[in-house]
Parts: sequence; structure tokens; C-alpha cells
Amino acid sequence: MRRSQCQIKDLDTIFGILSRARVGRLATIDGAGYPYIVPVNFVLYENCIYFHCALEGEKLENIGRDPKVCFEVDEPLAYIEVSFNEDKNPCKAHQLYRSVVVRGKARVVNSDSLKLRVLNALVAKYEGTEDFSPVVEGSSHYKACHVVEIVPESITGKEDLLQGRPEELKRAIAQKLLERGYPGDLEAVRAMGFPMDCSRPEETH
Repeated sequence: MRRSQCQIKDLDTIFGILSRARVGRLATIDGAGYPYIVPVNFVLYENCIYFHCALEGEKLENIGRDPKVCFEVDEPLAYIEVSFNEDKNPCKAHQLYRSVVVRGKARVVNSDSLKLRVLNALVAKYEGTEDFSPVVEGSSHYKACHVVEIVPESITGKEDLLQGRPEELKRAIAQKLLERGYPGDLEAVRAMGFPMDCSRPEETH
């Protein structure tokens, strides 16, 4: 990674991003050799990525031809507006974010037991609860979908939280983010390591 200070090295943090993300982007290679990218709902289950899809389609054709895939998720945090810097320089506008890239091999799940467990894990993730009638083999759409498994071969995480910038600048931006309060602003402040009053960095142990 070119900017090594932006690398996320903690696996718990990486898996947390994968668990929270609502949409993932699957990249396969089509028959002409071009990358083909589609957004999918997915679930992280037993350290693998799973998504469901129709019984036919371009991504399945691509996986059947070449199982090597790339999978990406991201968490956009705070956008640093031009007005945040004193000279109003548009080149200093900035996006804070976290992202994860998974490289691995994909296959259609053939086990009914695993397929059922994954489908129910998918429903639980997006419903936010396990209080629902579970998917069973007799469910109306069970046989009308495939579940695809991605077994990771490498997982990398990256985040931009103003690493390497002066501490006073980061504290000033954090204070402005708290005052603005847009979605992602508070999480950016927490991720940068500042308390909610920004008077001092949080202590780490």
C-alpha cells in the first residue's frame, strides 16, 4: 500500500467494517477480459463473504469461467468542505473514509444446509433482528436463487483520518465536524481519536 500510514492493520476493525456495510461491490472478469462490477447485498458469515442472486446472470457466467473475484466495501465518513480551510482553497477539500478490499475465489454453494444458514444470516443482517420466520427449503423463493461464497485469499483495509496532519489541524477540523453534525461527522471524530468536546485527544491504553 503506497500510503502505509492509512493501512488498517487490525483484523477486528476490518471485519467490523465488513459486518456493518450494507452494500458490497463485486468485481468479476467478463468473457472479453473487462472488469464487471455490480453492487450486492451480502453477509460476512464464518469469515467468508456470501450473497444471493438469480439462477442465471452475467456474474455467475463470469465466476464459472474464472472464480477469481475482488470485493469492496466502504464507509464514507465526513466530507471536509472548502469552507473548513482559511484560504478557501478547493484543493484542500477532503473525504474521510474507511474501506476494505477482499480478493478471493467465488463458487456457488451446493450444500442446502449452508445455503439455508446463509440466507437466514442475510435476512437477520438487513432486518436487524432474528425475530422472523426462517427461510426453509420449502420457502417460496428458496429454489429460485443461488447463494455464492467468496473465500478470501487476501483482505486489506484502508482509512483516511487525516493521518500525518498536524494535531492542531485535526483537532480544529474535529471541532467543526462536531458543530456541523452531518451523518458520518461524529463517527469521523471518534475514529480520529478525539473526545466529544475535542479539548484533548482520547487516551489510548
